[in-house]
Amino acid sequence: MRNAELIYKIATPDVVAAARTSGRFTGMPIDEKDGYLHFSTAAQVADTLRLYFAGQSPVLLAVRSYDMGTGLRWEPSRGGQLFPHVYGTFLMTAVVHEATVEVAADGSCRLPEWVR
Repeated sequence: MRNAELIYKIATPDVVAAARTSGRFTGMPIDEKDGYLHFSTAAQVADTLRLYFAGQSPVLLAVRSYDMGTGLRWEPSRGGQLFPHVYGTFLMTAVVHEATVEVAADGSCRLPEWVR
């Protein structure tokens, strides 16, 4: 999946609001702790929502991967899968779709049709 056109960032509404105001997404607390921005592919995003955002209403951002430049790296993570990680920040102009996703307490959710 290294050539994915879109990669997906999940964040809390307050973090996204601050990014909109500044024009630059700088990360969630876990991103700051780990030193890179965690992203998922379309195939990984539902599981990421289930594992880390159950019972919440996060914002899902679809971001153009080519706008990440050399900061985008594909690295093994959960179960050895390659996940997109971005070392740095990104401009909010790289976001092509945005939606709030209601994640049930059991982790189930309905993804927007543009997740592909």
